[in-house]
Amino acid sequence: MRRAAFAIAAGAMAVSLAACGSAAESGDKKSDSGDSAAKGDNIKVGLLLPENQTARYEKLDKPLIEKKVKELTNNKGEVVYANAKQDASLQNQQVDTMVTNKVDVLIVDAVDSKAIAGSVKKAKDAGIPVVAYDRLAEGPIDAYTSFDNVTVGKTQGEALLQALGDKAKSGQIVMMNGSSTDPNAAMFKEGAHSVLDGKVKIGREYDTKEWKPENANANMEGAISALGKDKIVGVYSANDGMAGGIITALKAAGLKNIPVTGQDAELAGVQRIVTGEQYMSVYKPYPQEADVAAEMAVALAQGKSLDSLAKDKVDSPTTKGIPSVIVPVVSLTKDNINDTVIKDGIYTVQEICTDRYKAACDKIGLK
Repeated sequence: MRRAAFAIAAGAMAVSLAACGSAAESGDKKSDSGDSAAKGDNIKVGLLLPENQTARYEKLDKPLIEKKVKELTNNKGEVVYANAKQDASLQNQQVDTMVTNKVDVLIVDAVDSKAIAGSVKKAKDAGIPVVAYDRLAEGPIDAYTSFDNVTVGKTQGEALLQALGDKAKSGQIVMMNGSSTDPNAAMFKEGAHSVLDGKVKIGREYDTKEWKPENANANMEGAISALGKDKIVGVYSANDGMAGGIITALKAAGLKNIPVTGQDAELAGVQRIVTGEQYMSVYKPYPQEADVAAEMAVALAQGKSLDSLAKDKVDSPTTKGIPSVIVPVVSLTKDNINDTVIKDGIYTVQEICTDRYKAACDKIGLK
C-alpha cells in the first residue's frame, strides 16, 4: 500500500509540476473563445464553492486558490468568494451577482451540475469565462479540473474488498452513495460498482440527500433494521462526512469491526482511521487541484491559451471537448498517513494526534 501511495503521489506531483510550468509557456496567446481581452494582473476571480458541510472547502480549497491567484498575479489579483451552502438557487443568484459585478473569470464548483447551466451561459454571454472546479457543471464551460472520479470509486471498492477478505462471500454490504444532484457521486458509484458487483452482495443502497451525515445516519439505521445486525459485513461510504454518520449508527446498534470507506481525508476521518473505526479514505491532493484551477482562471482572465496547461479534453452533456486537467488520487489507510496528508502539509501530527488519539497514534507509529 505504501509503495502504491508513493507511485500515485509521484504521478500527481508530475501533473502539478507540468501545470506550474505550462502557465508560463502559454505566454500571451489569446483565449480560444476570444471573449477575454488581454489583461494584466489586476484581475477579479469569482470563486463559488458548493457547501460548508464538508470541511475541505473552507479549510483547503478557498485559501489554496486565493494563495495561488495572488502568486500568479504579483499580489494584484482579487478573489471574490461565495459559498452556496448546498442551495442551487442561491448559487445561481451568486453567479448573477458576480456577473453584475463584472468579475473577469469564474471558478464554479456546482451544487447541481444541471441547475447551474443557465447561469454559466449568462456568464459566457457577458464575456466571463468559467472554470468548472471539482464537479463538471453543464453549460458552456471553458475549462475543467477535478480528480479521476471513477477511479475514486474503484479505489474505495478495492479497499473494501481487501478489508473484507473471505467475509465478502458470507455477508452483505450497504452502499451509501452521495447526492443524486452531484455528477461526481454518479461516477464514484460507477467505479465502486465496477469493483464490487459480483464480489459481494449489496444488501441496501442509498443516494444520500445533500451528502449530509445525518441523512447517511438515518439511512444506515434503516439498513440495519432491514437486513439485521448479523448480516452486515461492510459499508461503502462515498465520503468521510457520511462515514461519520454511518459509524455512529453502527456503534448505536452494537456493531464493531465493520470496515467503512470514505473520501476527502477530512481530519475527523483520518482520526477515525487511526483508531480503526474507519478503514480508509481517498486522499485527493487538493493543493494540486486548486493550483490548476487558479492557473486556468488567471490564464483565461488574461486572454491566454490553455493549450499547454490542459492536455486532456472531456465532454459534458452540453459541451464537447472541454480543456481539462485530471489529478490522480491515493488510497489513504493507517499505513500511509505519513506519506500523504502529513507529507503534503494538509495536517500536522499534532493536529491528528490530540490527547484523545495519542495512544492510537503511538500504536501505529504516528509521532
